[in-house]
Amino acid sequence: MEVKRRRQTLMGEVVSTKMDNTVTVKVTRKVKHPIYKKFVKHYKKYLSHVTSVEPSLGDIVKISSIRPVSKLKRWQVSEIIRKSTKIG
Repeated sequence: MEVKRRRQTLMGEVVSTKMDNTVTVKVTRKVKHPIYKKFVKHYKKYLSHVTSVEPSLGDIVKISSIRPVSKLKRWQVSEIIRKSTKIG
């Protein structure tokens, strides 16, 4: 009996495309402050492997977890949610 594992997915913005087959994706979370009860933004950057899709700077992408590709790459760009409208 084979069990299909659901991969963890995150959404974020591409902030760097300067490497070969790799992009840097910034994922933003809103966390409620324990004392002040105000929402605070937390950021984390992930190195993501690129295979079939070619995201550009500023694109909103969905990344999914994969087995480790290198020392810091454990994510892969699975799809482009929204293309960037920035020019230049």
